[in-house]
Amino acid sequence: MARLRVPSLPRRAAGSAAALLLLATAAGTVAGTAASAASAAPAVPIPQDPAPDAPAYTGAPATPRPLSAPRPPRHPFMAPNPRNNIHDDPYMTDTYRGPGPLGKDPASTSTFQNAECASVTFDDAGRLVTVCVGVSTVTLKLLDPVTLEQLASYPLPPRRTSPGGGFNDFSGGGYFYLDHRDRAVVPTSTNHLYVVEQTEVEGQPGFRLARDYDLTPAIGTEDKIVSVIPDWAGRLVFVTKEGVVGAVRRGSGAIRLLDLDETIANSLAVDEDGGVYVVTAAALYRVDVTRAGRPQVTWRERYANTGEQKPGQVSAGSGTTPTVMGRRWVTITDNADPMRVVVYRRGAGVRGDREVCSVPVFSRGSSATDNSLIVAGRRIVVTNNYGYSGPAAVEGGAVTTPGIERVDVDRDGQGCHKVWANDTHRSPSSVPKLSLATGLVYTVLKDPVAQDETEDAWYLGAFDVRTGELVYRVRYGTGLGFNVNYAPVTLGRDGTAYVGVLGGLVRIADTR
Repeated sequence: MARLRVPSLPRRAAGSAAALLLLATAAGTVAGTAASAASAAPAVPIPQDPAPDAPAYTGAPATPRPLSAPRPPRHPFMAPNPRNNIHDDPYMTDTYRGPGPLGKDPASTSTFQNAECASVTFDDAGRLVTVCVGVSTVTLKLLDPVTLEQLASYPLPPRRTSPGGGFNDFSGGGYFYLDHRDRAVVPTSTNHLYVVEQTEVEGQPGFRLARDYDLTPAIGTEDKIVSVIPDWAGRLVFVTKEGVVGAVRRGSGAIRLLDLDETIANSLAVDEDGGVYVVTAAALYRVDVTRAGRPQVTWRERYANTGEQKPGQVSAGSGTTPTVMGRRWVTITDNADPMRVVVYRRGAGVRGDREVCSVPVFSRGSSATDNSLIVAGRRIVVTNNYGYSGPAAVEGGAVTTPGIERVDVDRDGQGCHKVWANDTHRSPSSVPKLSLATGLVYTVLKDPVAQDETEDAWYLGAFDVRTGELVYRVRYGTGLGFNVNYAPVTLGRDGTAYVGVLGGLVRIADTR
């Protein structure tokens, strides 16, 4: 039987963990823009509710069944794959060549950060570099990968969110990347791009602001930067919520803009040919930056869209960051009913139809996702987030619509087909990840409880990518503080899994 090592509140405090979490989050210190900051602090566990009836572990330990897939290229201006951004590499494949937990007596620990540490990257020493986003605060953190001790922190500008809108707004730090010098490049709520480097004073790590790109002369103060990724020439390409694509020269700071005038809610992907892939609420774009530094549309493909913002998505359009599939394709989900996985030819010049194929996934009236697709070679894995409109949607034992499916591009590249569909388990909003070393898909699960129960137990689930069957699941926490709220599962080089949650960050690792 698996051992689950998670602290819990006494039974009389049941229901108070969520209140404690929200109070602490709202009372967090308002961040500034100090030149440097260094502060070590031991990890304090996230408070949680008791769960006497929720199983700690189901299934059995996995036997690794490795599989192969083409390797995304190393980006010359990003840290090595897969440790440079929330989706692991410039193609945004959400796939690791290394291992994940096999479910062998997994142990869970956590750190209470008063904020969700969703995007997790790793520096060259294997330490966690993450941006933790709270109700008002945003903080860059350096954490020990084993103890989760805070080694350093750097306050970023506070958030600009509408009342109740903070849980589905990824601007101002939700996305960032680690560059080729292990510096964090973070879009801020003040419409700046911060480049923050690590320091060391008397053996103690810290952070320092190395460069500040002020974009307000170009985009003003009302729009919001959603994400930034360098193109293959090193220009900082950013997207805004109102549909602006911008390119910044790293040296001079010169800014050139392209206004698509369509809502953008997610990140972007880049390839080695100069392509930048952006999905708006209306279409998928390939944008290329000219030698003069100006972004321009290379092609545009409109996708099927009901025009509805489904529960489980943060905009009335595709909920995916585009994912590049090797040298030939790029894939997203559309916003049809039912939703479809759509694959396009990514080249600048294509004869005939650009769309390769589309496959409906999940059921009519209950299909949505706001997470990037897993891609490994011709394989695509998609999870159903339908019903997740925010933390309240999964409180008191409530759950979302089930569904995890795999779609493959045909061997001849002329179509695609569904390989399997799991309509049993529910992944409310987690970004799933694939380990090629284990052959397992990892995601966060919250499945139904008995009719008279209200426990909110959260699990790391591992699925066989070949069959879609659940191999094991392990409970890592109970209560609001352990809600993943659109954060990914992140795998460390030793096979440890990290999960960003509303209360901070959780670490899950095998103990044998």
